Order: sequence, then C-alpha cells, then structure tokens
Amino acid sequence: MSGDGSFPGLFGGQGSHAPEMPPLVRPTAPSTPDPSPGADVPVSQPIPFERTAEPVPDPVMGPTGRPMPDLPEPRRVEEHGPARVIAMCNQKGGVGKTTTTINLGAALAEYGRKVLLVDFDPQGSLSVGLGLNPHEMDASVYNLLMQRDMTLDDVIVPSGVPGMDLLPSNIDLSAAEVQLVHEVAREQTLARVLAPAIENYDVILIDCQPSLGLLTVNALTASDGVIVPLECEYFALRGVALLKNTIDKVQERLNPRLEIDGVLGTMYDGRTLHGREVMQRLVQAWDEKVFHTVIRRTVKFSDSTVAGEPITTYASSSTGADAYRQLAKEVAVRCLDG
Repeated sequence: MSGDGSFPGLFGGQGSHAPEMPPLVRPTAPSTPDPSPGADVPVSQPIPFERTAEPVPDPVMGPTGRPMPDLPEPRRVEEHGPARVIAMCNQKGGVGKTTTTINLGAALAEYGRKVLLVDFDPQGSLSVGLGLNPHEMDASVYNLLMQRDMTLDDVIVPSGVPGMDLLPSNIDLSAAEVQLVHEVAREQTLARVLAPAIENYDVILIDCQPSLGLLTVNALTASDGVIVPLECEYFALRGVALLKNTIDKVQERLNPRLEIDGVLGTMYDGRTLHGREVMQRLVQAWDEKVFHTVIRRTVKFSDSTVAGEPITTYASSSTGADAYRQLAKEVAVRCLDG
C-alpha cells in the first residue's frame, strides 16, 4: 500500500486509485413516429399457440393380462327369438358350469333377454340351485326325451327370475343315457325336443353333466356354441384337450355350426402366483377365446345356492354379481348381437 492509501498496480497503474465506473444508462425503446392521418396502423400478430395432444391414459389391464374392453349394455329387444343355444361344457366337475348357467342366464334376463335354462345333468344341481326339489317334480327333461306325447309346456317351469324359465332335471335322467343307445339318431334327441322353443327365446343355456358321454354329445349337437368354464387350477387344464377333441368330432360329424364361444376362467385368485400362471397359460392356449371377465372365488356363490336364487338377486351389488353382468355384456357382443 502506498502512502496515499492506494494499492499499486491492482487497477492497472502504479499507486493509482480505482478507475471511475461510467454511469449506468437505462436503455430506452426506440421511439416510433406517430402515424400520419389516414395511415394504416400495423396490428401486432398473436404469438402462435402450439397445441399439444392430451396424454392418452394407459389402458386398464384385466386379470387375463389384456386391456379390459369398455362394453355397452346389451340392447333390449322388442321381439324374442330365434335363440342361440349355448352348452356349458367341461367333463371335469366342480368348475362352475352350473353356477355360470344360473347367473349368466339371470344377468342376460336383467338386460331384457328371454332365457331358457336346460338342466341336462342327472344330479339336478341347476334345478336345486333355483329352489326346486328334485323329488317333487311332476315331469322333467327325462320325460321330454323319452315320451313322444310330452311337450315343452308340460315341463318348463318359471325360475323365479323375470324373463328366465327352467327345464328341470333329476336323477331320472341318468336312465336316458342307457335307453337312448338303441334309439335312431340318438345324438339328436335333445335338438328335436328343443326345436319348438327356439322361436320363443333369445338364449338357451344347457348345463351339461361332467362327462363326455351321450348326454353331453346330445347337448353339443343341439347347440350353436360352447362356453367352457375352467377352474384356474393346474389340473383343470389337463382335460381341455380331450374336450376340444370331442367338440371337433361333433362339429365334423353331427353339427357343423357348432363353435366355441369362449373359455371362462372361474375360481380365480389373483393373489396367488399359481392362479396368475394358470391364467397366463390359458390365454396362451386359447388366445381371444378367453373371456376378459373372470369369476373370482366368493362365499356368496355358495350362499346364493342355498337360498335357491341367482347371485344377481341374492347379492346384487356383490363382486360376483358384477362379474356375471360383465360376462353377459361380453356374451351379448360376441355371440348374440354381433
């Protein structure tokens, strides 16, 4: 520091003081001359707005690993018929055939379709599930098959659900499989007795017995389509190839119009790795034939069976009831209104 208090050389000079900074000058906008009278005044152009596309939400993935479709409610029909006949078929027992027949039929009836349920299992589970006592029937589907003077009106009973009727069954039907062996065109007996009902209903659902015997072949011969309820368990997958082989033979030899309407996963538990893996394999094997709707386990199904009514009326707001309503939408789009 020099004697006068300056720092030599720091600002470029020996012992110099800090240089004076020029004063700040605030920039001013260039002046625009006033327009002369009659001159056009330029109009400022708006800044263009670049519109960006709104983000598309990711599709909701369903339990089958595919996006869930947004399906409309089935349209209500003013005139009924002709019916599509659908067999609920799987030679393995306990996979949800009867439960699906009852509740899919009830859901379709809610949407204004006229439905006939056919109990074609000698165990009579469908009839019991709708509150009928199999030991107190005046007539059953067995009488319709074996007695030529019996008509549908003699056997059909109301189910308790508006728009849905029932063709009941009991243990007597087990004798029909033996007696039909000697009949001419024995595989077409059920088709013959159901023919008068085709024009009066929109849907006829046949609950098949858990076998691939003559009664099941009768049901397949009488049907337009097949729905295969399949429990989401490994052992349930093993017998599907045999069922597919039977369907193919019936289609080739007896009923060319027969087709598989869909495969329905039942008793599904997405919390388990096993359940998810079985569903994945099911979709890999059947692809688009697998319904997007799956039926999950719930005690409400057992409770509704004891009550003798569909889950759609017994527990109308339950997840099980909602699932069968969703299935009804899929069936309507895929099989009825397409």
